[in-house]
Amino acid sequence: MAVARAFRAEEPDGAVLLVGRRGGPEEKLVPVEGFELETVRVRGLDRDAPWKNLALPVLIPAALRAALRIVDRFRPDVVLGMGGYVMAPAVAAARIRHIPYVLHEKDVRPGLATRYFAGRAAAVCTTLPGTEKRLRAGLIVLTGVPLREGFEQRTPEVPPRRLLVTGGSQGARRLNEAVWSALDELCARFEEVAHVAGAQGAAGVEQHARDRYRGIAFAGDMAALMARADLIVSRAGVGTIAEATAVGLPMVLVPGTFGGGHQEENAAAMVEAGTAVSIADRELTGQSLIRTIEGLDGGTLRAMARASAAAGRRDAAQRVLRVLHEVTRK
Repeated sequence: MAVARAFRAEEPDGAVLLVGRRGGPEEKLVPVEGFELETVRVRGLDRDAPWKNLALPVLIPAALRAALRIVDRFRPDVVLGMGGYVMAPAVAAARIRHIPYVLHEKDVRPGLATRYFAGRAAAVCTTLPGTEKRLRAGLIVLTGVPLREGFEQRTPEVPPRRLLVTGGSQGARRLNEAVWSALDELCARFEEVAHVAGAQGAAGVEQHARDRYRGIAFAGDMAALMARADLIVSRAGVGTIAEATAVGLPMVLVPGTFGGGHQEENAAAMVEAGTAVSIADRELTGQSLIRTIEGLDGGTLRAMARASAAAGRRDAAQRVLRVLHEVTRK
């Protein structure tokens, strides 16, 4: 959506069509933004429950036919695939119709769809260092993750006064439990502990309410929360990493072990870049969290903040848009 906004701002008379999954959240989010949306019935490969893949031989051809109808009607100059199985039908249709397509890969380890389509892509945009070593593509450009507006770079205070903890949009049970078990010590150390616990943590937020603790189930404005924070503790989803580096926050990352361990590789890339320290999920407790935070002295925090700001790509949407323009000019 951020790239679509950037395109509309640059080309007011240009046409943009977003293609999403039927029944997905985009059915509500996209029309509110004023963009045209088409949806396709599509499902990804389920590695945890293989029996759910039995319908794929029927779903995939139907999804491709639907995508071909969409592409033939809209006649795009270029197609942008933002990663994951949802992009597959439209990107495949573009390839069949000989329309150039560009891919965007969010994680260090490229997903199955990105790996499959990268070979004939006009370009692949990446988010974190290291992805380029895992792809066979002609043009690979480090652009970052396109973000909504509002994430502004700032210099966090040292020692940190305000802590932000987030497990992503769904929350993270182990992270929530660690925070609540160490809440007395965290509230003694920080003037404010803002904690995005997710829907599954809503009851715990109410149960642990106290001074200096600002627990919420869902954050509608993450940019505002990060604008107040001096240190962030989070999972290693690339969206949160992109937002934190756009602001220039030092990070304590607790990568999830799901999805083949892609978050562990994201966290490793950030540690190598000097922006973060990492706690393995299996080692996460309230006390290990406190020890990690206590181990961050002023010099370390300042260095992490500088590295974070250097890694941030607040103009990622414009960078992706430049790649799209270059492709269409060829």
